[in-house]
Amino acid sequence: MSFTVAITGRPNVGKSTFFNRMLEQRKAIVDDVSGVTRDRQYGVAEWIGRTFNVIDTGGFVAGSDDVFEKEIRKQVHIAIDEANVIIFMVDAAAGITNLDENMADLLRRSTKPVYLVVNKVDNHARMLEASEFYSLGFEHIFFVSSISGSGTGDLLDAVVALMPAESDAAEDEKEIPKFAIIGQPNVGKSSLLNALIGQERTIVSDIAGTTRDTIHTHYNLFNKEFILIDTAGIRRKNKVNEDLEFYSVIRAIKAMDEANVCLIMIDAGKGITAQDLSIFAMAVKKGKGIVVLVNKWDLVEKETNTARDYEKQLKQRLAPFSDVPIIFISVTEKQRLLKSIEAALEVFENRQRKVPTSKLNEVMLKAIETFHPPVVRGNAVKIKYVTQLPTHAPTFAFFCNYPDDVKLPYQNYLENKLRENFDFKGVPVRLFFRKK
Repeated sequence: MSFTVAITGRPNVGKSTFFNRMLEQRKAIVDDVSGVTRDRQYGVAEWIGRTFNVIDTGGFVAGSDDVFEKEIRKQVHIAIDEANVIIFMVDAAAGITNLDENMADLLRRSTKPVYLVVNKVDNHARMLEASEFYSLGFEHIFFVSSISGSGTGDLLDAVVALMPAESDAAEDEKEIPKFAIIGQPNVGKSSLLNALIGQERTIVSDIAGTTRDTIHTHYNLFNKEFILIDTAGIRRKNKVNEDLEFYSVIRAIKAMDEANVCLIMIDAGKGITAQDLSIFAMAVKKGKGIVVLVNKWDLVEKETNTARDYEKQLKQRLAPFSDVPIIFISVTEKQRLLKSIEAALEVFENRQRKVPTSKLNEVMLKAIETFHPPVVRGNAVKIKYVTQLPTHAPTFAFFCNYPDDVKLPYQNYLENKLRENFDFKGVPVRLFFRKK
């Protein structure tokens, strides 16, 4: 289930600082000068085991003739339309301004839930001053400090409370597989869809960005049934320079949420780019099955081991999660298209796989006995029990005496053992460590 949060507000209230805190990384540029965020930022945030999309918008300035501010205004409107929840951020240090009141007027007309977030509340004096924001008339108000993180937990709890229950989403999973074709503009996504269904379902053009919206197609041929979702290309943020394309990118990210498996297409001539890796990382964080399709393979000059070497380099770039099917295809020559669908169906099955607890413990406790967790601060970590949690992506809970002392290298060892013994090819595996 796709769930999107949009962060809005006038310039320089701390939207990007809050965005970075939600994503737990420094992705948006932060500066004291207003108007730094012109390009929208997209990311995936996680809170108490639930993930959701976050959009950081530029500062909203009503009525301005500035070319950038006009463009930002359009995109704030689109973000509001596409979001499930709107965070309206204001600045406690500055108090209520005319720009805040303009933004409040706009948001009061929205039917979406709006959370008024008063930022920079980092002492008792600021908390008293911030009470004036109740006059804006919003029911839900939170006092936070984006820099220190104070108050953000309560806000995220309120956001997650609006998300549909896991059980509702689990029912959706029982439907036929959904495959999203994702990649940069002009790598052949629409051509792949047309080639698979044998008709011109979507417009194909050399002009990047022809596909603006997501297109769902029901495929039921050769004893194979699934939904194909063709998406708009996701390009670098600084290239997203028109509001219609911004809308397309939001839709592409939502299509990723809806899908069980992402077919990530790359151009064989260009290789895997930083933007492709960003798309890959987003799919991994969302726990989606992944198949990498290297398109336009017919145009590559080949020698004896070209495909083998190309695949090896790709897996190095995708590390540490390199256990993904890589299929070399040519949409125009109809090469290995059926193989790519077979790989996607196999990954779909792997993502659904449930390992019996008895078998899981038999295999994993033996692997733990063979290679014990390192001793940390004199504490010998003892893992007593393993179980698979009832989630969409394969998720395993390891019960031990010192869960915080199980470090990343040993977590990677355990994940590798899970992959060796149970077929999770193409699927992100999540590990949690709990106090026994």
